[in-house]
Amino acid sequence: MRRTASPLSLILLGLGTFLLVLAPMLVWYVEPRAAVNPIDIDTTAVYSGTGSYFDTDEIETLHDKRITVTQKVRGNVADSEKSGRAVWDVTTTVDTDKSLPAADPHDALEFFLNRWVTNRHTNQPVHCCKENPYFEGDAYLKFPFDVHKRSYTWWDNSLGDTIVLHYAGTKKVQGYTGYRFTGTVAPTKIGTRLVPGTIVGQKNKPQVLAEEWYSNHGIELVVDQRTGRVLYAQVGPRRTLRAPGAKKDAVVLLDSRKLGFTTATQKAQVKLAKKESGQLRMVGQTLPIGAGVAGFVLTAAGGVLVVRGRKHPHTDGNAPSAAHEVT
Repeated sequence: MRRTASPLSLILLGLGTFLLVLAPMLVWYVEPRAAVNPIDIDTTAVYSGTGSYFDTDEIETLHDKRITVTQKVRGNVADSEKSGRAVWDVTTTVDTDKSLPAADPHDALEFFLNRWVTNRHTNQPVHCCKENPYFEGDAYLKFPFDVHKRSYTWWDNSLGDTIVLHYAGTKKVQGYTGYRFTGTVAPTKIGTRLVPGTIVGQKNKPQVLAEEWYSNHGIELVVDQRTGRVLYAQVGPRRTLRAPGAKKDAVVLLDSRKLGFTTATQKAQVKLAKKESGQLRMVGQTLPIGAGVAGFVLTAAGGVLVVRGRKHPHTDGNAPSAAHEVT
């Protein structure tokens, strides 16, 4: 008797081998290509809190007023596809109750229009495509994928430079756990501004090139570990004017101990993080494990069937086929 492999055993063996090859490919090849910054992003984050701001109508600083910061991020798909980078146009407005709701963002207390260009895989800045400003660091609007428990350099747009944010444990945002990073900014001169001398205490001078100073009481960011998406952000900006060479602030332009994501923004960010993180987990963890286990089982089953085979009668070409003729 001889044995031959059945079609079923060969199918199982082939399918199992395919799944065993597929499993590491999902981890090493597919997941890294799935973890990319989107080019069609369209999100809005709103910060709110109370603080002080300089009212140009009243020519004085008003205190304990509500302040709202709105940051809109839209991907420029055409420029992104042309460059192969993530090109995001970012509009940031700082409003008080007097300017909300604003039909035109230029009516806000402050208005900024920026363009951020990053490597879609690493989130590192790329200096092209009319970026504004020229920025550096590990992160700005988001962190890199696969966030680690270490310090990161964060671009502070008001400072015009990077600051170090230190890992500070985990924190839940709307029931979802993320990595927490914190930092501060010491008072730093960031530029000059031509203002009436009376504003900075120099009444005898009609115009003064005052110094503009910036600091931050505290920055707190809670980040999704897998995607780098910011689940919660809190800042404490302080911007002041000083007379040339002065050691003390003469007037407060903006000061708030806490401007943080609204509840609606937190929920929206957590919802997106869950969706994106789930997709990456499926490609990089769930499917590879499932494919590996199924591949092992199918390969083992197919191998057993091949070894056992199907029995067939044994034929020998040298065996006699008829009796010898008697003469």
